Amino acid sequence: MELSRDRPVGPDGADAGGLIRAHALALGFDAVGVTAPDRIGAAGAELAEFIRRGYHGDMAWLARRERYRGDPARLWPDARSVVMVGLNYGPDGDPLEILRWPRCGAIAVYAQGGDYHTFLKRRLKRLAGFIHHRFSAEVKVFVDTAPVMEKPLAQAAGLGWQGKHTNLVARDHGSWLFLGSVFTTLVLAPDAAESDHCGRCRACLDVCPTAAFPAPYRLDARRCISYLTIEHQGHIAREFRRPIGNRIFGCDDCLAVCPWNKFARRSREAALAPREGLSAPDLVVLARLDDAAFRRRFAGTAIKRTGRDRFVRNVAIALGNAGDRSVVPVIVDLADDPSPLVRAMAVWALGEVCAPDEVARLRARHLPGEPDANVRAEWTAGAAA
Repeated sequence: MELSRDRPVGPDGADAGGLIRAHALALGFDAVGVTAPDRIGAAGAELAEFIRRGYHGDMAWLARRERYRGDPARLWPDARSVVMVGLNYGPDGDPLEILRWPRCGAIAVYAQGGDYHTFLKRRLKRLAGFIHHRFSAEVKVFVDTAPVMEKPLAQAAGLGWQGKHTNLVARDHGSWLFLGSVFTTLVLAPDAAESDHCGRCRACLDVCPTAAFPAPYRLDARRCISYLTIEHQGHIAREFRRPIGNRIFGCDDCLAVCPWNKFARRSREAALAPREGLSAPDLVVLARLDDAAFRRRFAGTAIKRTGRDRFVRNVAIALGNAGDRSVVPVIVDLADDPSPLVRAMAVWALGEVCAPDEVARLRARHLPGEPDANVRAEWTAGAAA
């Protein structure tokens, strides 16, 4: 990918777009392109429809700042250009291999290393500083922390296109790009937008365990395992528990099956490499984490932001799907967990792993003193079954 040939120049006659692109690549970014804040096409209207249908679920922050997210020009009216960058986080091997090992937790590739928000923002600030000092332009940096429609902007800047799974797909990196943006008052010639290259392929749609795509290019987040295991704050509906399998934080299925991944390569960033114990963690070990241990284990990762209770809730579901009698004592302990989120899923898990008479004995012991209505409902649901 190249920036437009019709490039504006800096105050010293330098080719601004070319220098910015070269500096971004020198900083270690794997893709860079330029667009204008008003070039996201119908993405704003599609976002409004997404919210109108309630597909955003618990993510109320999407609705609260819809008017800014749906029109990047409103976010900072003085901005004239957006420099979009991509950082490859391609995995080493097949990320779906872990699904064959039910006693281990499957953590999405992006979350197995250090928190990319911190890493990417630090590098973006260096790029923004270069633009500011070299061209006397004002700049603002965004990394998934402001109402910025990064994927439509990335497509407009030529980095890739939004595939049928709604994620960005790049010719050279498949589905494995972190995105960041530098908004600037500097006027830069925009790159040509990337066109859609999905063709008739629907691999990403067909592989989804929970049927989260009501149509190509449309996601119902309320059914998405990534949403359910990360963003969803409450109990996970019964219909999704078995399909979740051993996925305890995110889901790589729709990303991993994309045929364009054949051009992807392993990430070269040491900070994004899987930390020890995060590529195939033992579910039993994770189930025993209290809040302090959870914070220590996941310090500096994206997982920490979800919190211990929701994470162990996910682990309890995975234990129920493990099909292993040896995990029963661990699940029984979770049935006494301080968090009702964890207790409720532990009750369900016991019903999946234990014989009915064993569940009945546990119910008789736990149900009379259970204060939470949702947990009580799980115990009585097991009795009705």
